[in-house]
Amino acid sequence: MLDRRAFLLSSRASLAGIALAGPGWAATPPTPGPRRSPQFAALLDALFQADLRLRPETATQLGLDKGANAALRSQLNDPSDAGRAAARAQTGEQLARLRAIDVATLSPADRLDHEVVSYTRRSAAAVQAFDFGGSGYGPSPYVVSQLTGSYQSVPDFLDTKHRIETSEDADAYLARLTAFGGVLDAETARIRHDAGIGMVPPDFIIDLTVAQLRKLDVPADQALLVTSITRRAAARGLGDRHARDAARIYDTAVRPALERQIAAIGALRPRAAHDAGLNTRPQGPAFYETALHGTTTTTLGPDEVHRFGLDQARDISARLDALLRAQGMTKGTVGQRMAALYKDPRQLYPNTDAGKAEAIAYCNARLAAIRTRLPAYFKRLPPYRFEVRRVPPQTELGAASAFSQSPAIDGSRPGLVYFNLHDTAEWPKFCLATTVYHEGLPGHQLEGGLALSNTDLPLIRKAGGFSGYAEGWALYVEQLSDEIGMYDDEPLGRLGYLKFQLFRANRCVVDTGIHHLGWSRERSIAYLVEQDGEAPGFAAREVERYCVTPGQACSYKLGHSTFVDIRERAKAKMGSRFDLKDFHEAVLAPGRVPLDTLREIGDRWISSQA
Repeated sequence: MLDRRAFLLSSRASLAGIALAGPGWAATPPTPGPRRSPQFAALLDALFQADLRLRPETATQLGLDKGANAALRSQLNDPSDAGRAAARAQTGEQLARLRAIDVATLSPADRLDHEVVSYTRRSAAAVQAFDFGGSGYGPSPYVVSQLTGSYQSVPDFLDTKHRIETSEDADAYLARLTAFGGVLDAETARIRHDAGIGMVPPDFIIDLTVAQLRKLDVPADQALLVTSITRRAAARGLGDRHARDAARIYDTAVRPALERQIAAIGALRPRAAHDAGLNTRPQGPAFYETALHGTTTTTLGPDEVHRFGLDQARDISARLDALLRAQGMTKGTVGQRMAALYKDPRQLYPNTDAGKAEAIAYCNARLAAIRTRLPAYFKRLPPYRFEVRRVPPQTELGAASAFSQSPAIDGSRPGLVYFNLHDTAEWPKFCLATTVYHEGLPGHQLEGGLALSNTDLPLIRKAGGFSGYAEGWALYVEQLSDEIGMYDDEPLGRLGYLKFQLFRANRCVVDTGIHHLGWSRERSIAYLVEQDGEAPGFAAREVERYCVTPGQACSYKLGHSTFVDIRERAKAKMGSRFDLKDFHEAVLAPGRVPLDTLREIGDRWISSQA
């Protein structure tokens, strides 16, 4: 999938006339480059609008389901055979239109747009060539899993993204609720199709998925899909008609489809293998290389990524060892000493609703604290509101440990950072702050917010998501947060920052270990526990994530190393003339790009400054 973070998208046309409310931060876009071609800009806008028609949920998430796109407000994404065929056809048609452009006639800014958009279409075509799977945090070989499938995304989407202000909004919600039953059945059909060609999830993934599905199989008066519209329609004084209709639709269309899906995926259990990776599945090795290249946006193969992870982990472990010794912790491996810190009661929040609320309050306080420091390091700051929330309890069993969702373009919904607090022992206090900086500010929410408010970027560039760039930036700013003193009053927080750097290096080792070298689930979990000191539950959820979204976990450290390499080369070349604000503007102003393209942008910027 283009992951949840990838849809930080908008359109130049949609931005016109929108006042972005915020806390008084600067949101002035960078100085525009050479004049863009109106004809090429029109083509890119047309491609973006076509993308929105295929992904109505994206239109709502961005606040673009209005005006000419108002009909999208009543629709969901289409995972059926027909929907997949339409997506493949559109990718091919768009690639043909892009290839017909004489790139030599374009301005430098337009050439970059052409290069980046063409890359996204080639990557999409490569994944669409496999007639199985779905999407989660990247391409997934499994249409439904603990992280993929509409059962996992639509209830939260309707509850938190579909706004209900008027009766028409509530009617659109009901239309989507009706469509949800058909979407579930379409995915159930794909489950059977994929099983027919040998793409069956591992047994432990099936168990996780069925457990989560059953959590949703509840009476109407307990279902989020019903209680959400009941609560919000009542708050708007819309009467109780929508609540009654939602309960009826849920009972007659949604719950039966949900139960059919539970039965279909449960029926695969007797034939499911315990093998965690794609290396033993039909077309699995080819799918893994495609996913690895598409999510990291590099040409590195699995063996190279594996070695890179081992090298990075060795260097970071040495730094952690020195810091641990400075804290008087000298006995045992780095992993054992970090595991001991995880058990320090002074670092643990109670595993209760009150304790979880306290953890979220701490995270929001760290978000507020770093906001005040950012103007000293960035020329532009996003004009949106941001906040930290807890992952909804009904999906926390299989959800990622932390993730970020973009704000609405018009600022009507804040950018959100979610923490999975299924077990607070997995989130000791010293590990929280660095994740707030990664997922929030100055990480995903700053980078994505700048893209949304950059009127010089065309629509489709804002629509494009590159995990290598986005996750690399977010990991880079974890390092930056240390460099600007965010841990000066919390020395254990620096341990948390380096611990997560080590974790991202070991992701490269484990992901390639699972899908290329044939590591088992148990070996992979044990590796993270031993090397990083991870809590076993945290490590298990991470490994299970890699099993269903292969390759994406490798993008973090590869991207981080790219940003750091550009910065260090710039420092060496410029000496005292190096300006951190200028560096940040140089790598952020172009928007998200593949890592190989980012290196070229860095080279050109360094040369221009020299």
